[in-house]
Amino acid sequence: MFTLTRVFLVLSSCLTVVSAVPTSSKSHPPATGVVNQTICNGKQYTYQQLAGYGFIPANARDSQGDTLGGFGSAIAIDQKSWRKLKNGTYTGTLYALPDRGWNTQGTLNYQNRIHTFAISFTPAPDATAASPSPPNLHLNYQSTLLLTDPQGNPTTGLDADLTGGLTIRNFPLLPSATYTGNGFGQPGTGGRRISIDAEGLVLANDGSYWVSDEYGPYIYRFSASGKLLSAIAPPPAYIPRRNNTVSFSANSPPIYEPDRVIIPSNPQSGRSNNQGLEGLTASPDGKTLYALTQSALINDGGPDNPFRRQARLLEYDVSRPSNPTFTREYVVTLPLWTDPTAKAGKQTKVAAQSEIYYVGGGQFFILARDSGAGGGQDSSTSIYRHIDVFDISSATDIKSEANDAVNGSIASKQGVLKPGVTAATYCSFLDFNVNSTLARFGLRNGGAQGPGLLNEKWESLALVPVDGKKGKNGEFFVFSLSDNDFITQDGYLNNGQYRYSDESGFDLNNQALVFQVKLPSGKK
Repeated sequence: MFTLTRVFLVLSSCLTVVSAVPTSSKSHPPATGVVNQTICNGKQYTYQQLAGYGFIPANARDSQGDTLGGFGSAIAIDQKSWRKLKNGTYTGTLYALPDRGWNTQGTLNYQNRIHTFAISFTPAPDATAASPSPPNLHLNYQSTLLLTDPQGNPTTGLDADLTGGLTIRNFPLLPSATYTGNGFGQPGTGGRRISIDAEGLVLANDGSYWVSDEYGPYIYRFSASGKLLSAIAPPPAYIPRRNNTVSFSANSPPIYEPDRVIIPSNPQSGRSNNQGLEGLTASPDGKTLYALTQSALINDGGPDNPFRRQARLLEYDVSRPSNPTFTREYVVTLPLWTDPTAKAGKQTKVAAQSEIYYVGGGQFFILARDSGAGGGQDSSTSIYRHIDVFDISSATDIKSEANDAVNGSIASKQGVLKPGVTAATYCSFLDFNVNSTLARFGLRNGGAQGPGLLNEKWESLALVPVDGKKGKNGEFFVFSLSDNDFITQDGYLNNGQYRYSDESGFDLNNQALVFQVKLPSGKK
């Protein structure tokens, strides 16, 4: 077993609201003992403290013999498993979803999977910068579930073919990769598999798993044993097209064919490369599913900064999981941040979202962040790395035949919403990057590469009650794990038979944070 370690709590600090419209938030001076308070459409959110930190080593391996990496892409905690023990320690079961495997030097024939961890978390309220807390969050690896197509064939993280896809009865056209050899650049018989870049995870009431992906971008449903049961294809406006043809490729060539050229490099409509259904969440009763694009569709201002702000949110009725119904659709205007390392005129960028979590009453947490800053990056200082709040209660339902058709648009090429379209209200809330709090646990944003520096990619959210029961007092722990991109100098894939060493020279541990927040009355 491998154990996730280290912890931190928080000092007082105030968040800064970064440009995002429409907005209805107020950042208040914190009360004693809290970090920040934000009111979003009349509902108050309180960031009380940063309660935990931990990591699993970069070279840890799963039961298949493969590197245990990238699993911060999405997480889910089984609410029924969550317990507070008499000694103050919390326990529970966490499920984690890696994306498409090690791909910093090209995609590989990595079989998608879901890992299971046992949580052990003991808050450390007495931590200080002078006397940082030792590790207090432990994730003990338990098992791995491999995902397959309906016939039991492995899925793959390889980039999807430029055109075409797999045709399976009762399924939409499925993104697929045709590979040579074993798909790792080694001898083999070749083959074709469903391509999935997994980014979102929801535990269904019947024991199955909802998984959102970026290639389709689709929402897949897998059985408790890992077999694909169904797939939800979004409206045609989301489906990537090149030269008037469906084209699922994300222009991510395999490691054994690095010079493969995709023309045009980005689709001409639909989702942008690697900007699919990044966020996935469900209502507390599990009957409604929400999926959010990472940034704007090509048709709505994507793929370039600063125009790719208008992300689309899909709502599905999944009360009958075998027969989901598309019910509503909204726009979430993503925040902007200023990149001090960029050239003049190119500094304004969009903080694309990496995850969402339904809080209640039409309000959601959203993990919006910058990119290219943190562990293993040229820049170590992140500017925008937030858990914010958005509210759809006054947003326009944009679901329509025109908006959802091929090339259907709700915004101009410059990302300006069309008349009559009101986006969700967006409110700045919780900042990951407060160094005065991180120092209490030997952590930091910025500075030299090395131990204690936060990773670049934080991509997951899960909430559990502080009281260990129903959370009636409104206090919750928010878990967030990083995606380390499988970066290690001691990596293994293909059942441990393929060995790699990332050319970056880094070993990036799988990091995790735990924040303590208080939600508005009646939420969760």
